[in-house]
Amino acid sequence: MIVTTKELFKHAYGKYAVGAYNINNAEQVMGLFRGCMESKAPFIVQLSKGARSYTDKRMLEAMLRAADEIFPDAIFAVHLDHGDEATCMECIDSGFYSSVMIDASHASFDENIAITKRVADAAHAKGLVAEAELGQLGGVEEHVSVSEADAKLTNPEQAKEFVERSGCDSLACAIGTSHGAFKFSGSQGLHFDVLADIQKRLPGFPLVMHGSSSVPQDEVARINAAGGKMKGAKGVDETQFLPAAKLGVTKINIDTDGRLVWCRVHREEFMKNPENFDLRPPGKVFMAEYAKYIAHKNAVLGSAGQIDSIRASLKK
Repeated sequence: MIVTTKELFKHAYGKYAVGAYNINNAEQVMGLFRGCMESKAPFIVQLSKGARSYTDKRMLEAMLRAADEIFPDAIFAVHLDHGDEATCMECIDSGFYSSVMIDASHASFDENIAITKRVADAAHAKGLVAEAELGQLGGVEEHVSVSEADAKLTNPEQAKEFVERSGCDSLACAIGTSHGAFKFSGSQGLHFDVLADIQKRLPGFPLVMHGSSSVPQDEVARINAAGGKMKGAKGVDETQFLPAAKLGVTKINIDTDGRLVWCRVHREEFMKNPENFDLRPPGKVFMAEYAKYIAHKNAVLGSAGQIDSIRASLKK
């Protein structure tokens, strides 16, 4: 069942965070749905601009429609991740997406508000939901690239004004995370003081954490042992997810970790079976490993086991 992120956030607020997972192909779709069904968790499927053009946007949409039929008990939202204004409008008009993210964080404060308001108004006219971003995360994620020098934490004093003027339904905050596999060095972590200040000014309002992959060190080690060259990659400590959820974070975006699982499985499988030329054997291994990874993430996010409760709340 496809629902809006607003419906998911209403149930999750202050208790747990909903996992938002980027997908690009059939194996990820199957692994994601299997993992969420095994852990009985609601979830958000994220389609980025890059994913929509990887094969064809209609291919991914058809896969998700099929998955909705294959897994009738699934409860999920379909969300455009990091869209520009034109892509957001296209997705709103498509009738398929339940939520879009307009990323105008590169613009000035007033211009960001103006762009976000146009997208939010268009989304609301169709009964859809709009996410926006204030502040800028460093790092690289597909077409989004921000140097660490240009990265800016969200200003809590601006957050309330931004939400009120733009009409967005959820706000992605820059609180120290970054896109990609190289998030932190040393003992750095999330800026919970900034997050708490934002929640104080926007009580009950859904906040979003981007760039939240944990970059598991065992995955990195296995990738490197199988011929990879990832050095110094470090992500968000999983134990920080639930404390963030208690401070209003209802959606946590995770992309890089899924790519690491894909990379590890395929490197190991072809190393173990160099004679293999069939894509299906490693694909089957990946789907099972991806499902296991998704179930684990849902457990640390606190969303595991919530599907029956949220189904009941949707009927009210």
